[in-house]
Amino acid sequence: MKMLTLRLKPKTIFGLLLVLTGMVVIVITFASNHIKSNESVMNAVTLETNSQREEYLTSLGWEFKTDCDEKQVKIPAEFNDVYTKYNDIQKSQGFDLEQYKGQEVTVYTYNITNYEGYENRDCIYANLLVCNNMLIGGDICSTSVSDGFMQSLKKQ
Repeated sequence: MKMLTLRLKPKTIFGLLLVLTGMVVIVITFASNHIKSNESVMNAVTLETNSQREEYLTSLGWEFKTDCDEKQVKIPAEFNDVYTKYNDIQKSQGFDLEQYKGQEVTVYTYNITNYEGYENRDCIYANLLVCNNMLIGGDICSTSVSDGFMQSLKKQ
């Protein structure tokens, strides 16, 4: 019977532990990045046509006038306080405009007709921010000077 004995110096053991720890960190980092990218793909909403945009708003429970305004907007390269707060609304609903800084996006605006608890429904709008036919953000807002507001796309 042969016996194999392995003698390791403390420096060698420490080195092996460092290598093992490094491999664990790499695996965890890779796994967490992979999961995040899958989530963003799963949450991706394609809004290439007007009917897709209308279907999306209807799925959120909104009723609206069928005419839609469309305009090109450039997301600022640097966010001021207003845009930072607006991006906080986007983050609360799973979007983040940080990655679109400096890019032009299309904003589609629909007049919402079934917003509850607000008398002046003619000034309540849904804005859908679309880049490369993908929804990247949006809001429901009132443009009223006296009692305007802005919220996420989901009905509250």
